[in-house]
Amino acid sequence: MKINTAEFIISNSDVSKCPKELLPEYAFIGRSNVGKSSLINMITGRNSLAKTSGKPGKTQLINHFKINSNWFLVDLPGYGYARVSKKTKATFQKFITNYFEKREQLTCAFVLIDIRHEAQKIDLEFINYLGENEIPFCIIFTKADKISPRKIEEHVNAYSAKLLENNWEAMPQHFVTSSTKNIGRDEVLDYIAAVNQSIFSDQ
Repeated sequence: MKINTAEFIISNSDVSKCPKELLPEYAFIGRSNVGKSSLINMITGRNSLAKTSGKPGKTQLINHFKINSNWFLVDLPGYGYARVSKKTKATFQKFITNYFEKREQLTCAFVLIDIRHEAQKIDLEFINYLGENEIPFCIIFTKADKISPRKIEEHVNAYSAKLLENNWEAMPQHFVTSSTKNIGRDEVLDYIAAVNQSIFSDQ
């Protein structure tokens, strides 16, 4: 898929105020500081579409970007950021949950996970939440340039084993990416293009 246009549409914390258009939406979410904004900019080929920051927790609203006039990329707040207040965490959790459970246009959630680390409890809990609520999702491993190819394979296999322990029948669809090396961009976009084609051909 070639990205011809990427347009910011709206930021808000109220699902009812999200765009009304019946276009497929792909939501990007992950633990804070997982490299979400850099990944979004890499995927769209826009250096500053999503605001990057050295300070975790920069994204605090539901951000809609219309891509190629026929699908939405949705940038959601990171979860598990320890330095925000409990009240702020609760607020984030509420509108993130509302988005996932009420947004009919949601086509797929991309759960971002830092490939350098072992499986984190908070990521596994979120993945299990998506599974329990039958929300379609894929995993995107980020920062693949930071470790060796052998370590990448080991960490993906370890993650797969951990999910099998959590009663998953198989490892979900996943992608290995690096924003700095432009790794995984085509694979993610090809996946979105294939899903979109399936959706539009059924209409």
